[in-house]
Amino acid sequence: MNKDNIPINTKKDFEKMRNAGALTAKVLDQLQDIICPGISTESINDFCHNMIIENGAIPAPLEYKGFPKSICTSVNHVVCHGIPSEKKILQNGDIINVDITVILNGWHGDSSRMFVAGKINKKAELLIKTTFECLMRGIKVAKPGNFFGDIGYEIQKHAESRNYSVV
Repeated sequence: MNKDNIPINTKKDFEKMRNAGALTAKVLDQLQDIICPGISTESINDFCHNMIIENGAIPAPLEYKGFPKSICTSVNHVVCHGIPSEKKILQNGDIINVDITVILNGWHGDSSRMFVAGKINKKAELLIKTTFECLMRGIKVAKPGNFFGDIGYEIQKHAESRNYSVV
């Protein structure tokens, strides 16, 4: 560490960061094949848990401040951090956000992705399209010299122009 106690990461550190992020993406990629009407959010959790463990990582949310599951599954109007349950069965037209954080070799990989179960209506389709546009606008603004507030401003401006709000 330097005199200000700010860690200076090495090339090896960045490689470990990339590996953690790549595992998170790999798990999310596999969910495309299993998310469908009739699956429980508990089954999605179990699938992810097993894949994370099989790849030598730890599911970060599990038992973090008492959280009982390995991932978060937020269905429809649940904004974030939904708890998987065997009782929550996806229905045709449901939107689900799956949030995964792995710890691999001491590094966190954290990401989420939105999926649909079956066929969605036009209103849900517009929501998904708008959230993707917001993401892309935020990424475009995320560059050296800009502030986090610049990113949030661009996202909020676009969402509100489509009659959505930002949490």
